[in-house]
Amino acid sequence: MSITIAPSILSANFARLEEDIKKVEKAGADILHIDIMDGHFVPNLTIGPGVVEALRKVSSMAFDVHLMIENPEKFVEAFAQAGADILTVHIEATRHVHRLIQQIKSLGVKVGVALNPATPLETLTYILPELDMVLLMTVNPGFGGQKFIPGVLPKLVALSGIIKEINPQCKIEVDGGINLDTVRLVSKAGAKILVAGAAVFTAPDPAKAMNDLLQAALEEQ
Repeated sequence: MSITIAPSILSANFARLEEDIKKVEKAGADILHIDIMDGHFVPNLTIGPGVVEALRKVSSMAFDVHLMIENPEKFVEAFAQAGADILTVHIEATRHVHRLIQQIKSLGVKVGVALNPATPLETLTYILPELDMVLLMTVNPGFGGQKFIPGVLPKLVALSGIIKEINPQCKIEVDGGINLDTVRLVSKAGAKILVAGAAVFTAPDPAKAMNDLLQAALEEQ
């Protein structure tokens, strides 16, 4: 599987969101990472389905919508209708994750499950064959610009080996503290979708920043 850099709009300029998104799309981004926060599951608030729907009208990138919210069952349909291509839910946020996975699949979108840094891989044991993607958080979710947690790397290596055996089509995504140094570590450990926020959107040249990250990741393949 190839490596993909997925810019995260959490670090974009929300006053110029359309401009920032078009900038990374023109630079070759295939996936846009959209963080949804409710102020309950994580201590921050971001956007809702209305903004996703507005962005869908101005971009053809795949929308990777990361739901950092309580009771995601109540909202997945709204985000699917708004234009999400991938809906990623936290295993810590739902009691009935298998039911939720089936609900998302019934909406005709891909499904991912996210794990916080301290959540063990064993929670994926009975659902991994159903997934299109697993997102390993490399920071504690809620805010952009945090420092990468290196303790997640052994977990990433272990997950990569498990996926090769059980569901080779499932992609591993990482999110949090990705920069020119850490992108090499996660790429070598098996991640294929690399979410980068501040490293892209706060760079003087986002297109160059994306390319530099991609090249650094590819060097570790």
